[in-house]
Amino acid sequence: MSKNTSMKNKLVPVAAVAGLALVAWWGWKTFATQGPGPGFVSGNGRIEATEIDVATKLPGRIEEILVREGDFVQAGQNVARMQIDTLRAQHDEARAGQQQAEHGVVAAQAQVTLRRSDLSAAQALIVQRETELDAAQRRLKRSETLSKEGASSAQELDDDRARVRGTEAALAATRAQAAAAEAAVKAAEAQLVGVQSKVQATAATVARIQADIDDAALKAPRDGRVQLRVAQPGEVLGAGGRVLNMLDLSDVYMSFFVPETAAGRLALGSEVRLVLDAAPQYVIPATVSFVASQAQFTPKTVETASERQKLMFRVRAKIDQELLQKHLEQVKTGVPGVAWIKTDANASWPDNLSVKLPTQPAQ
Repeated sequence: MSKNTSMKNKLVPVAAVAGLALVAWWGWKTFATQGPGPGFVSGNGRIEATEIDVATKLPGRIEEILVREGDFVQAGQNVARMQIDTLRAQHDEARAGQQQAEHGVVAAQAQVTLRRSDLSAAQALIVQRETELDAAQRRLKRSETLSKEGASSAQELDDDRARVRGTEAALAATRAQAAAAEAAVKAAEAQLVGVQSKVQATAATVARIQADIDDAALKAPRDGRVQLRVAQPGEVLGAGGRVLNMLDLSDVYMSFFVPETAAGRLALGSEVRLVLDAAPQYVIPATVSFVASQAQFTPKTVETASERQKLMFRVRAKIDQELLQKHLEQVKTGVPGVAWIKTDANASWPDNLSVKLPTQPAQ
């Protein structure tokens, strides 16, 4: 056997293997792209969920963290506590100021009552002085008549005139006292309003500090799972410092990209089937909840039909909340997979994309 013949015999298997590999690659490329048929389109993505940070409202030191990574929590559940020694002292101080202001209101009310009594006494005295003046004036008129007739002495007439002038002066003084008493009432009432305003201000301060104390108990804003403890007990954080990172497992979805030709045929609510790399035996139902209005990335110039195929639009497929509640323990974010979308309403899902879910854990 010649050397050339031997070399050809060795190259035949290599060429055959290369040919088979090329055919396999072409077949995978073709069928992976087309999938179950022309009425479907696919995109690669990862399972995601809405992330929520549990953070401090005020700066302070973490006293205790009540949950661990991976724990499920409910909305309103206490997940951490901040130290509140300083806030307690401020609350006690503000409460003492409020009580002092409340006592001031009682004293001011008593002062108003006293000033009103003084005013009433002055007004009654005015009536008395007016009556006395009227009597003195009548007496003076009689004295003037009797004096003209010679039946009364000049001295009596002078005494009656002096009595009238004295009574007029006493009436004027009493009216001045009444005016002063009325001014004192208004001053006492203004002081009462000021003290009442102080009570409201101190009550607002107490309520604000109590709100800060309540906020020092960090609560889960939604149902979900603790993903990460960002800080540890004893650490001092600034305002807005992150303590925990949570996942809202009621809002789980997969984001992926599809070509412009497919995005134009998608509608919100379109059926989607998710197949995860970690569990290819399951097919998870979902629906299209978002389609981007603009392409996420494009070539520099778009001149041909083939170039326009490179326009990619972001799509989000959301998993039903009731389905998530049944399988919370099995929900994992970051898991890659493939989303198959039905673009033709008349197309039927093939058997390999029929819904297949894991067995629900026994209650």
